[in-house]
Amino acid sequence: MTDEQVLAEFRAAEALLEGHFILSSGLRSPRYLQCARVLMNPARAARLAEALARKIPDKIKIQLGAVVSPAMGGVIAGHEMGRALSLDAMFVERPDGIFHLRRGFRLEPGQKVLLMEDVVTTGLSSREAIKAVEEAGGQVIAAAALVDRSNGTADLGVPFYPLIRLEVPTYAVDALPPELAAIPAIKPGSRAKVDA
Repeated sequence: MTDEQVLAEFRAAEALLEGHFILSSGLRSPRYLQCARVLMNPARAARLAEALARKIPDKIKIQLGAVVSPAMGGVIAGHEMGRALSLDAMFVERPDGIFHLRRGFRLEPGQKVLLMEDVVTTGLSSREAIKAVEEAGGQVIAAAALVDRSNGTADLGVPFYPLIRLEVPTYAVDALPPELAAIPAIKPGSRAKVDA
């Protein structure tokens, strides 16, 4: 799948948004990819996960025993990647602000894991999820995401395979360009809100 074909999937789902967005990292951006919208269609989600699975080297795929993703955004992406790789998919969540495996999910000691994200911006939540997998006895040997929007700066500590890399500018709240500062900020995703 080419980058243009991936973007076409996002556009068809009305998931490529423009405005003033507050990212989960706290940074601001004029563009936002609403992966929940692109993943709400099971056929589209399967196409994207299968295309991404083909990018992961066979030498990594043959070692994998599970896919783990961070909740909330990575749950569907992780499930579809599990289907594409014929592996169990589970997720970590933050009931107390720190990622943990819950709901009866467990990893065998040393079990090799693919960490699956929807979007990586700074890599912070990915690194936190990797730590949770390690604390649960697993070993993350690679990470994947539908979108890498880190501009090449995210270091997850393991090989990282995104379906597409998008260079979208991000800004600290105190360094906004005037045209962005003039637009009300929206926090999309599961904790959506408008910040005037």
